[in-house]
Amino acid sequence: MDNFDRQIRYFLKIAELGSLSRAAEDLDQTQSGLSRQLAALEAHVGKSLFLRTGRGVELTQAGRKLRDLTQGSYRTIDAALDSVRTREGITHGTVRLATVHTLSYYFMGDVVARFVSQHDSANLSLMGRSSPEVVELVESGKADAGFVYDSAVASQALASTPLFDDEMCLVVQDSSGIGQAIDLTRELPRLVGFPSHYVLRRMIHSSGLDPTFVAEAETVDALLELVSSGVGACILPQRIPDKLLGDHGLRKVSIVQPVLRRRVVAIVRCDRPLPPLVEELIATAVDIAG
Repeated sequence: MDNFDRQIRYFLKIAELGSLSRAAEDLDQTQSGLSRQLAALEAHVGKSLFLRTGRGVELTQAGRKLRDLTQGSYRTIDAALDSVRTREGITHGTVRLATVHTLSYYFMGDVVARFVSQHDSANLSLMGRSSPEVVELVESGKADAGFVYDSAVASQALASTPLFDDEMCLVVQDSSGIGQAIDLTRELPRLVGFPSHYVLRRMIHSSGLDPTFVAEAETVDALLELVSSGVGACILPQRIPDKLLGDHGLRKVSIVQPVLRRRVVAIVRCDRPLPPLVEELIATAVDIAG
């Protein structure tokens, strides 16, 4: 029975993602091992469950019938297990939290310190990613929760809790000659920034600005090094600590126009009850953000 349970769960994951390779990655299995499990299940039912296509796999008629008859039952079983765990009030274990890179410089330290001090038996595993990657990690179940910019969340599978609004500033060299405030619609320096799929980069373009990006980097530290070297200015959250900028010989300039602001939210899967530790982590973040 254990083998059949595993094989059907694997089958449902392949059906959900439409790809053996993506399902293998999501399940932390090798593609060859997953193929063997699928072949064993197909041998047991005596019919092919998928058709291989150039873009992945598609369910056969038998596959659709098996999916329709089993998917609801497994969701019920998983929800029951989660519900029992919640009622038992589990307060130990690991919480996997995915967060956008920038938050680790001015928000996550306070959240982690308070959460860990109040939960001696809990372990908080942090994953720094871009906003789209945070969303994907939570959707796939590889992260229990995520802290992300709301503009990146377009999934009906996720529920969001507002944390705070993040306003942007321009980061420049101390000796740049730029004043304490700047209208970027009138004066737009050369920029260094995150890659194009990052929310902060997309926000700049969606505001109507058309800057020249002379360099890209995936971490705040790398961006600050580039600005410090005179490559260009960068746009980062106003909450970035002054001391961090001062260590690089940099300072903040307020942006008068356009308004560059994004809301930071906590996201979780909405199709299952939250474990108590995850609820408490989000409550801690809301309290600190407020």
